[in-house]
Parts: sequence; structure tokens; C-alpha cells
Amino acid sequence: MVQQARIPNSQTPSLWPGAIEEARSLIGVELRRQDQYWNREAGPDTVRHFCWGLGDDNPLFCDDAYGARTRWGASLAPGCYLYTIDTTIVAPKLQAIQWIYSGTDWEWYAPIRHRDRFTTKVRLVDAVEKGGQYASKFIIQTGECLYYNQDGTLVGKALGSTARIARAKADGGLSYEPRSPHRYTREELLEIDRAIEAEEIRGATPRYWEDVAEGDSVRPLLKGPLNITDMICYYSGGGHIYKAHERAERYRKRHPADAYVDPDTGAQDHPARGHTQEYMAREVGMPGGYDVGLQRISWLGQLMTNWMGDDGFLRRLNATLRRPNVFGDVSWCRGKVVDKRIEDGDHLVDLEIYTQNQLGEITTKGTATVVLPSKGSRQ
Repeated sequence: MVQQARIPNSQTPSLWPGAIEEARSLIGVELRRQDQYWNREAGPDTVRHFCWGLGDDNPLFCDDAYGARTRWGASLAPGCYLYTIDTTIVAPKLQAIQWIYSGTDWEWYAPIRHRDRFTTKVRLVDAVEKGGQYASKFIIQTGECLYYNQDGTLVGKALGSTARIARAKADGGLSYEPRSPHRYTREELLEIDRAIEAEEIRGATPRYWEDVAEGDSVRPLLKGPLNITDMICYYSGGGHIYKAHERAERYRKRHPADAYVDPDTGAQDHPARGHTQEYMAREVGMPGGYDVGLQRISWLGQLMTNWMGDDGFLRRLNATLRRPNVFGDVSWCRGKVVDKRIEDGDHLVDLEIYTQNQLGEITTKGTATVVLPSKGSRQ
């Protein structure tokens, strides 16, 4: 029997004896996802809004007419657009225990064309208990999301991992030290400006497999310094699971643990406002207002699509979030070629990818596999 040592009036419970059994109780069950989607169709406008929310101007994604001139015969959506079809957050049970997104292992099997429509199948596949430097005990729940287009084709699969961590005031809760926003020098701001101006979208110029060598570096992609406007733009295009006004009130009545009292008004709000509000971020245990993990992983997807060009295909992207990206931080998205190979006729390049902030800290670490065109297969 699952033990549930709950404190009904507490919004900061610790993980109780039997929490891991509760976290695992729905493994293998196909889950309802009515609150986890933003889009059902890769419409030209929704794709463009998603890309603009990342700062991505790639015409293959943002111009509905551009793709007709490419080998795909249509404009596409980047692979991480599927986050808007289903968030990949699969974290049932454990009331009042905070969700902290921890990473995605993406695999794509076919391109996402403008106007493709999607259905999903989602299930919890694992839950494990862990401990770490910033929380003595937490649980990682991993879910499998399968994305099918209107033809029944499996377009992508994501294994999304979500950490369930007690909030800061709980025994053993999340405990990052508060950190003030970084104050940039004139020289640092000039470096940021130069990096943004140096961004390259490979586009219609093919990057051939034969021209890539192990050890090659990917031109860095710079994001930030992160601010509230960036977050508003991301939420507008990338979506969210929050609710407004009457819908929020009805949701809180059904799920009273998924709320937090605003100390200024006494009214309830969603604890995820910590993404944009310093006070709530500290209540959660974060060092300050922080980004959305799906956003940062999508930046690494943009790093790859910028690099590979229109003729490439991003097959795999596996990224783990290692520490928060807080307001005022920059994120240098970087990559390096670690291997190249031919598999089942596909010319593949494997890369190590990561994000690094202005303090030199690695905030995300991962790998990618890209299919590139070969000179030997040119028409």
C-alpha cells in the first residue's frame, strides 16, 4: 500500500515515506493530456510564433513559401516545435511537490511540415529516487511521448524527465543560494553584440558530410541576457499550461495543492510564477526568476538547425538541464563534432552540445545526431 504522510494545509511538504511508490504507481498507463498541449497543428503562424519566441528567424520555418524551393517541398517546423503539441512533462501524483523540468531525449523520424496535424500517446515509463547538492532527496519521473501526424506516421518520440523536488521551506527541499543579476561591463556587452551579429543560418548552402571533420566546432549561438520580455515571447509561441481568471479558479478548486498564496494579496496563484517573479522563485528554492527548460533545449535545437542547413535533418537531441538559467544570464550555445559515420545509407554526424552562462557554468549538457547530405548522392 502506498503511504501518504500528507500535511493537507501545507504548501511546502517534504517527500513522505512511500512517495516513490506513489510516483511509480501509473507506470505503463496511457495518460490523459488535456492540460499539456498548446497546438494540435503545425500551422504557419503557430510555427512562426514558436520560432520567434526563441529568437529564430530561419526562413525554412518562418516563411510559408520558402520551403517549396527546398528538397522537402514544403516549409517545416523545427523538431522541438513538438513541445507545443505535448510538453513532455509527465509527472503524475505527488501533490504539492514542485515540478522542475530536467531534460528530454528527442528522436525524430520524419520532418514536420506546415499544416501537419498531430495526435499523441503518452505514458509514464519510470520514476527513480535521487539525491544531490541542492536537494537531499528528489524523484525523477520519465514519460514517453509519441507524436503521430494525420497520416498515422510516427514523426517523433520524446523521453521527458521531470524532477519532483520539495520547495525551499520543506525539510530537504531545493536550496540554491539567491543570486543577484549579473552586471555586465561595456566590454562584455560588446562581446554579446558581436556574437549576435555573427550568428549564421546555413540555409540553402548545403553542409556536406564529407566537409565535416571530427573536432570541428559549431559557430556559437548566444541567447540573453535573459529578461521578462524574452519569457513573454517564449510563452506566447511555445505555450504554457497555466490558466487565467475563471479557468484558473476552477482548476484550483479541483487541484488545491497546485497553487500558492500570494503574500501581498492573500489570493492564490500558480507556483510556476517563479519563472518570472523573484519572490516565488526563492520560495521554490531557485536562485532567482528562471527560464523554462523546454526553451533552453529548443535553443540547442536551433544551434543544430542553423549549423546543418536546409538539407540536413536533426535526428536526435538529448539534453539534460544541470542548473537554472536566471534573469540576467546569457547562454552560450556551443557544439563540437565528435564522430561521423554511415548507417543504413544515412550520412550521420554526432555532436556534443551544451549551454554555458557568463560565469563559465555549464547549465545544459547533451548530444545531437544530424543527417547531412553527401556529395556522392548529389543529383
